[in-house]
Amino acid sequence: MRVGVLTGGGDVPGLNAAIRAVVKRGEGAHGHSIVGFRNGWKGVVEGDVRPLVRDELRNVLATGGTLLGTSRFHPHRNPGGVEAVLATLEQERIEALICIGGDGTLGAASEIAAAGVRVIGIPKTIDNDVWGTDRSIGFDTAVTIATEAIDRIHTTAESHNRVMIVEVMGRHAGWIAVTSGIAGGAEIVLAPEEPFDIERIEKFLVHRHRAHASFSIVVVAEGAVPADGTAMSYQTEVGQFGEIVAGAIGERLKSEIAQRTGFDTRVTVLGHVQRGGIPTASDRILASRFGVAAIDALSEGRSDVMTALRGDRIELVDIADIAGKVQYVPEDLLRVARELA
Repeated sequence: MRVGVLTGGGDVPGLNAAIRAVVKRGEGAHGHSIVGFRNGWKGVVEGDVRPLVRDELRNVLATGGTLLGTSRFHPHRNPGGVEAVLATLEQERIEALICIGGDGTLGAASEIAAAGVRVIGIPKTIDNDVWGTDRSIGFDTAVTIATEAIDRIHTTAESHNRVMIVEVMGRHAGWIAVTSGIAGGAEIVLAPEEPFDIERIEKFLVHRHRAHASFSIVVVAEGAVPADGTAMSYQTEVGQFGEIVAGAIGERLKSEIAQRTGFDTRVTVLGHVQRGGIPTASDRILASRFGVAAIDALSEGRSDVMTALRGDRIELVDIADIAGKVQYVPEDLLRVARELA
């Protein structure tokens, strides 16, 4: 079988481990021929391909980013995009596609599958918000990076008697904020799942600083917003492609807290640092398991499914079932973040 592989959306650590697993398992165990499409779905539309062979994939496990390149191009949202994809697949004699991406890439995969293409999805996103899987590639590395940053910011906050705001990624779901906030010992964690009240934050910080501490750490997801009817009005700022403008909520919180409390308040925006660099062992293992499961599923005749981690098991879920759904942080984890403040 001739199988195409692509990585779409934002890069995350662990993508190369997944590609490596697909190629090694597909070529070595099943005798498949694997080709990669450069720059995600854009490369499929443009016919930008490169062969993928085992000998070229040595030492990629520890490499961040993606050796195939990526983009946020979605064929079904561009005129003639789906037709161009089908034409490329026919010209390149591609019998099946493995698509590694988040909700946008996998949504496009669902559309291409509906057009008759055999497709297997692999979830990746540092936001960990792909529905149907407990974990996505890249999440563990992002949390590790964010936790280390919070650990380092603690010493500066305490030395200078400051309120330090750490803004992390998380547009729709606050997985990074909540988990790194718990692991890093943040006093306040703000996530999109729970709109906040700035007056309650003000009272908490004033009481804490008067009672027993001279510093505080606030971790906020980029998609966090104030609750309706509370004292702070805020409209989420978005960029050209609908992405949230980094630093917007962090800077607004800095201004509000400093004005309301009089405390020296600073903000650190982790931004793309969270998604770069060497993947953790956990992400390398998860990506490798997903890659093997994906190529095995194709070899068994499966299609239109996504690999998913359910507990300790790798399972397959229908791609169509995940469309338009978000995996939010569960209430019990949000409660832990609240009660450990």
